[in-house]
Amino acid sequence: MRYNTALAILATSTFLLTVNNTKAADLEVTHWWTAGGEAAAAKVLADSFDKLGGDKWVDGAIAGSGSTATPIIISRILGGNPMGATQLNTGRDAEDLVKAGLMADLTEIAEKEGWADIIRPSKLFDACKYEGKIYCVPVNIHTEQWMWLSPAAFKAADLPAPTNWQEFVATAPKLKEKGLIPLATGDAWQVFLTFNVMISSIGGKDLYLKVYRDKDAAAAASPEMKAVFEAFAQARELADSGYVGRSWNEATNLVISGKAGGQIMGDWAQGEFSVAGKVAGKDYDCLLGLGNHPVLHTGGDAFYFPKNQNPEITKAQLKLASLLISKETQVAFNLAKGSLPVRGDVDLATANTCMKKGIEALNKLDNVAPGAGQLLAPDSGLEIEDLSKEFFADKNMTVEDAQARFVSIIERAQ
Repeated sequence: MRYNTALAILATSTFLLTVNNTKAADLEVTHWWTAGGEAAAAKVLADSFDKLGGDKWVDGAIAGSGSTATPIIISRILGGNPMGATQLNTGRDAEDLVKAGLMADLTEIAEKEGWADIIRPSKLFDACKYEGKIYCVPVNIHTEQWMWLSPAAFKAADLPAPTNWQEFVATAPKLKEKGLIPLATGDAWQVFLTFNVMISSIGGKDLYLKVYRDKDAAAAASPEMKAVFEAFAQARELADSGYVGRSWNEATNLVISGKAGGQIMGDWAQGEFSVAGKVAGKDYDCLLGLGNHPVLHTGGDAFYFPKNQNPEITKAQLKLASLLISKETQVAFNLAKGSLPVRGDVDLATANTCMKKGIEALNKLDNVAPGAGQLLAPDSGLEIEDLSKEFFADKNMTVEDAQARFVSIIERAQ
């Protein structure tokens, strides 16, 4: 009660982006943005926060991916050693923490600043809600459904750049003849990402929603889903043996350097191209929905604010929350990150050609679907991730066997 009372008073005050007559606070912010492009985007947020004056962003970057960092973040909060703010994926990662009453309620500031009117799509904002209250700030729309292509690799193989997955598969023999890797990837979550992308890009939006949203076992057992597993089997043939242990940004660098034909990866890969000085449409190209179905899974990143008993930290948390949703921050951060802003009222005239493809698709509701993390409980997602990793690593596992296991997971999924 003491914390909630303090939060209510602070949220209805006139602090917004200035704090008067208070002591400065060091706000530890944890995140896993450690690759070159990601780190540059995180610095945009840190610098913007520090320029407000008074409080200071204390960077708590955790090396590795979200699957590495999320358990560390959750463990700290559960262990009574919370950070001031933390990045998590927009979805159900923090659901148990919210239910346990460990996350700050942002409802008052969200209502005061009209977040519901400016955040799009609404499903993304809904992922921050629990029992009608707001517990996070979405900062971007990350879409996974991209294939990043190296024009230099296809030129070296005397091939035109492919325009869809089927054409990409057909280029593989010549790429291999030239000593190039057709599909650059890493293991673990990267393989799971590829599988999820293929459900909507090869199978289509309806199949994706039937399987992940409706938990429809018949759809999971359908010929359409079998086609997805067949495409996934093609992908494992196109990857090189060195994919195990390779980070996503190392895989991106193979595309940047022309050593690989393409990579299936989220739009955050654009940050790596940008840091390398590469220009979209010239030095690299992109296929949304693998060139088949331009469906966007509207996941992304959000910031949560663990409860604490220090009123100065609480003020700094609300100050950061307000900054993250501001027009200026949304533009600067997302241009650096390669993602799309959650605000639909910002000027992205300087966006590159690939970002503009994403914006165009996002403006058509038929192209938009929630991310897998918003539709699947964490345990169900982990089961599917484990299956995708095992299938990708074991070429002796048949499409039929993998699909049968997938059907079993969907039958009991939550």
